[in-house]
Amino acid sequence: MDQRLTTPFALNRRRSRSGSGWIISAAMVAGLVLLPVLALVLQAVQGSDGLWSHLLATTLPAALADTLILLCGVGLLVAFLGTGAAWLVTAYDFPCRRILEWALILPLAVPTYIIAYAYLDILHPIGVVQGAIRWALGFSSPREFRLPDIRNMAGCITLLGFVLYPYVYIPTRALFLMQSSSLIEAARTLGVSRRDIFWRAALPLARPAIAVGVSLALMETLNDIGASEFLGIRTLTVSIYTTWVTRADLPGASQIALSLLFIVVALVAIERWARREQRYSISAQRSRLAEPLQVTARQGLVFFCVGSIPVLIGFVFPALYLATEAWHRFQFAGLSPRFLTEAVNTIVFAFTATIITVLLGVLIAYVARLRPGTASTWSFRLATIGYAAPGTVIAIGVLILLAGLDQFINKSAMAWFGVSTGLIFMGSGAALIYAYTTRFLAISAGGIEAGLSRIPLSFDHASRTLGQSASGTFRHVHLPLSKAALTAAALLVFVDCVKELPATLLLRPLNFETFATHLYGEAARGTYEEASIAALAIVVIGILPVILLSRVGRRA
Repeated sequence: MDQRLTTPFALNRRRSRSGSGWIISAAMVAGLVLLPVLALVLQAVQGSDGLWSHLLATTLPAALADTLILLCGVGLLVAFLGTGAAWLVTAYDFPCRRILEWALILPLAVPTYIIAYAYLDILHPIGVVQGAIRWALGFSSPREFRLPDIRNMAGCITLLGFVLYPYVYIPTRALFLMQSSSLIEAARTLGVSRRDIFWRAALPLARPAIAVGVSLALMETLNDIGASEFLGIRTLTVSIYTTWVTRADLPGASQIALSLLFIVVALVAIERWARREQRYSISAQRSRLAEPLQVTARQGLVFFCVGSIPVLIGFVFPALYLATEAWHRFQFAGLSPRFLTEAVNTIVFAFTATIITVLLGVLIAYVARLRPGTASTWSFRLATIGYAAPGTVIAIGVLILLAGLDQFINKSAMAWFGVSTGLIFMGSGAALIYAYTTRFLAISAGGIEAGLSRIPLSFDHASRTLGQSASGTFRHVHLPLSKAALTAAALLVFVDCVKELPATLLLRPLNFETFATHLYGEAARGTYEEASIAALAIVVIGILPVILLSRVGRRA
């Protein structure tokens, strides 16, 4: 036996090389995520002469104003709904409170474009709701009486707010549950009412959770393209899509996307600045959690009805509408072959992107554990920036990068072999999978990192002492103990890929349809009933992470 391979120095050197390989791999993943952003910046900088001045004179002012108004309105509404719902189910005890706790998460299953699609038909002037109101009031036609049109800024803010408030509700409820009962009991001893306890104690402590939830809701608002376009709001995201698809102006779309990216960076910076001096600490001793206040039966009924309003508007009414329309459509024409093709496209592409995203998430999360330090920290941060950028921004960057690569490969093949390769990446759907992976890698890496953090470091030391390499330690120790985290991350990524609309619209191959793009096309044409089955399928798939979240909350 070669003694050089068994010395402690040689063993440490071999382990160092193994760890370095993991870090290099994580850096390469971060580079792949950054490439679309860099391509976007280069394309925007190289825009044609006078393009910025043209955009500033025609497109950007209106789009920027609509975007900022929409963000402010949605931010205020989700903060109000999410915080109020969280306090209601944690501070008071009333009949069916447990049901309401998990039901308030259900709107997460409804993508923003589906809620707009549903309510445009539900509240149509000749729809069932307005028809019933006119019948009750004695009117016979929409000319005599009709409700205000929801295709305006107020309607868009309202619908987005009622479907995105769970982003605030979930972390805020968790923080309310962690607050020690001693705080509330001390306040009650001092004669403070339940209402004042909320304003003076609970709400200030919950500000970090509210800020994080609002920022996530605003990110989803910026990523939305279907709801805003259906409701007539020309946001920056809609402007990117129309500039590229309608006008075939890639430099203009790149520059608008770059402006949108600046807004995202500003939102993240403002959110972190607002929490720069906030700290939250919990006593080392196990404290007794606050008990909800028992209310009378009448008050409990009122609380349940009030708490059910977001659930009814954000989930129940759209889901019932979709189920009814889907059943009518199925009875009339059955399942079309196109539906089966779209189901296969949706599942195959989402599943492929999920596998790749989870594998890369495992890589960068494990590097952060294996080699904590500046290199692994920055690799993790850069690899997970894609989720902060809207899907249209990522899609334009991927389009610029891979379309250029396709052209280079085609020209090289023609020059060397006289054969045209065509669009290898754009035509095969590889660009779409790349965009999915870049956008949702943060979900995968974050969930897996949380799972790995629960495994004691002593397990790593014991494994390495027994001669296992970094890869062997992962296979035999970390992988079996983090299966739940891997499964949860894969589920969340899969559902987000199924629901993703902007990137799919921009990067799908020719004659390629998924549930999301089919729904978008039918809603744009006004034929809502044609896409009801596809919309219902998306909602059913979207319920899966809601079930996961409710189970996690129940165990907590």
